[in-house]
Amino acid sequence: MFVSKTIFISPIDWGLGHASRCVRLIEDLSKNNTVIIGTTPLTSFFFDRYFPKLQKVEVPSYKIAYSKRLPLWIKLLLQWPKIKRTIREEKKQLEKIVDRYKIDLIISDNRFGLSHPFVHSIFITHQLNVKTPFFSSIANNINRNYIHKFNEVWVPDFEDPKLRLSGELSDSSRIKTPVKYIGPQSALTNFQTSNSNSEKYDYLILLSGVEPQRTILENCLLEKFKDSNKKIVFVRGSNSKITNKSTNIRLINFCFGEKLQSLIVNSETVICRSGYSTLMDLYLLNKKNIILIPTPGQTEQEYLADYFEKKFKCKKVLQREITEDLHQVF
Repeated sequence: MFVSKTIFISPIDWGLGHASRCVRLIEDLSKNNTVIIGTTPLTSFFFDRYFPKLQKVEVPSYKIAYSKRLPLWIKLLLQWPKIKRTIREEKKQLEKIVDRYKIDLIISDNRFGLSHPFVHSIFITHQLNVKTPFFSSIANNINRNYIHKFNEVWVPDFEDPKLRLSGELSDSSRIKTPVKYIGPQSALTNFQTSNSNSEKYDYLILLSGVEPQRTILENCLLEKFKDSNKKIVFVRGSNSKITNKSTNIRLINFCFGEKLQSLIVNSETVICRSGYSTLMDLYLLNKKNIILIPTPGQTEQEYLADYFEKKFKCKKVLQREITEDLHQVF
C-alpha cells in the first residue's frame, strides 16, 4: 500500500469503535512504514494494548456528551461551537506534528481537523450521507465541506451497494473527493477461535458508547436479567464501580482481541448497540443471533438497526421498550 513513509493516523474518540476499526489498517501500514498514532485519554489505553511499541501523540478530545432526554442530533447542535473549537485545536496540533515528525501521510478517522494543505490526507468514514430527522441538508453540507478538504476518502464497507453494511450512509454520489471502498474493518478477525474449550453463554451483552446512555442501558439490562436462569456475560466498556449480586451474570469491564472474539463466537445471542464498528465485527464473525438496541436519538444507529433488521434478520429493540416491559421484550 505505502512503503517507507512516516504516517500519522488518528481516530475520533467517540467511543472506541473508530479506534477498533483502525487496528488492522495500522498493523498493515506499520510493516513497511513508520506509524505514529494520535490518541486521547479514552483511546490511549486501547492503542497501548494493541500497539505498545508504536509512538503515540496526544490530540484534542472531542468530548461528545449525550443527554438522558434530548435526541443526539439536538445535543450535537448545541455542542457545535465546542466541536468547532476542537477542530481548530486539532488543526493547530497537526501543524506541529507534521513539522516535528516530518509526516508524509495523514489518515484521519472522522476527525475533521486532520487535513493538511501540503501533506496527502485521507479521511476514513462510513457516513458520506448523514441521516438526521431535521436539518439534513445543513448537516450534509457541513459534512461534505470538511470531507472535501481531504485528498481521499476511505469507506470501510463494500463497494457493491447490494453488499453494503452501511446502506445509504455510504452513498458517495455527492462527494467530490475520490472515494475508495476498503471493505469492512475489524480488530477481531485474525484469531483462530476454538469452540471446544471456551466457556459458553446464552447472552453476551456488549455495552459501548458515550455516557450517560451506556450506564442507563447497563442498569436496565442488569435489572431485566437479575433473576434469569440464563448464563449471561456483560462486557461493560467501563471501569466504573458497579454492584452485581446475580450469580448467573458475569461482568467484564473491558475485553479486546482474541478474548472478545471468543466471547462473541461462544455466545448464543449478542445484545448490543447498533454502532457501525460493532456491526462490522459481528458480520465478519458471521454472527447471526443479534439483538440491536440503538442509542435513543442517535439517528445513525436507528437507521443501521432498521437496515440490519431487514437485511440480516437481526432483532431491533428500542431502549424504552425494555424499560417499560422487562419481561417480554426478548
